[in-house]
Amino acid sequence: MRVMAIDYGDARTGVALSDATGFLAGRTFLIKSRKEDVVLAELVSLAQKEGAQELVMGYPRNMDGTLGPRAEKYAAFARRLEEAAGLPVALWDERRTTVDAHRILGEQGVRAKNRKDKIDSVAATLILEGYLDWKRLQAQRQEKEGQTP
Repeated sequence: MRVMAIDYGDARTGVALSDATGFLAGRTFLIKSRKEDVVLAELVSLAQKEGAQELVMGYPRNMDGTLGPRAEKYAAFARRLEEAAGLPVALWDERRTTVDAHRILGEQGVRAKNRKDKIDSVAATLILEGYLDWKRLQAQRQEKEGQTP
């Protein structure tokens, strides 16, 4: 099952796609627009073109786990995306993804001024990897429960 992860942002939206098996993170894309309708249309088009069967979108939580004003904005966008794409959208805790993305790019030698167009795609990949790992763990738990006498 191909999964598409989204790191929705004010100016740029990073997108990462899994492989066809839904096991590995694969290609990334960047949508540069501040217009919500443009981003929505691009995401729907990309999901259809790439054969995504499930969408996961970063959900901004405060570091203490509470929800702030951005969380409602993202949830509303996710509802619009789900309706427009006709696919389920899972909201995924994105705390620290941008920080981790900066660290990863720094470790790869990408200078800070050159990170702007890469950071959102890397963050989307981190969201995707976390979500895919979680799905694998859920499947393993269900398998174990089914084997328990």
